[in-house]
Amino acid sequence: MNIKKATVFCGASRTCKNEYLEQASKLGELLAQKGIEIIYGGGNIGLMGHLADGALSNGGKVTGIIPNFLQDLELGHKGITELRQVENLHKREEIMMTEPDCIIALPGGIGTFSELLQAITWKRLWQIKSPIIIVNINDYFKPLIDMLNRSIDENFLKEEFANLWTVVNNVDEAMKSLEKQKLS
Repeated sequence: MNIKKATVFCGASRTCKNEYLEQASKLGELLAQKGIEIIYGGGNIGLMGHLADGALSNGGKVTGIIPNFLQDLELGHKGITELRQVENLHKREEIMMTEPDCIIALPGGIGTFSELLQAITWKRLWQIKSPIIIVNINDYFKPLIDMLNRSIDENFLKEEFANLWTVVNNVDEAMKSLEKQKLS
């Protein structure tokens, strides 16, 4: 698999820990250095803004997908390569799921959880083939991962579907995982 585009789900909180912001910046830098275009939610704040700025500072291509109502609040990043305005969140998710060669989830809030679970659902239903990498910084996603594993333990999800996602601890491990995907 040749990875040219990566969708990154992440939060837009202005008040999260610096470690999360630093990891988002670093992921942007690393993806740009590998020539991988980033597709993300289009925001200019929180992890979203740091991700985009990290990529842009390394010559990366960054495409933001933002619903009109969020752009109207002036939350769109004006410095990215392309900012596509769409009608609603559903259209944003469709583009973010179907255009990339891989999906990476960094910490975030309800929107990030929704996008991540939607991606896992689409992959489970064979609508996408993209690898899904969950970057579990500071065990942020541990409760969600535990819930997914419990759905397997309780027979709501077949054990074979545990391979729908990969969990790593930081963005360096995410990049190593992408390299493995590239070689498969």
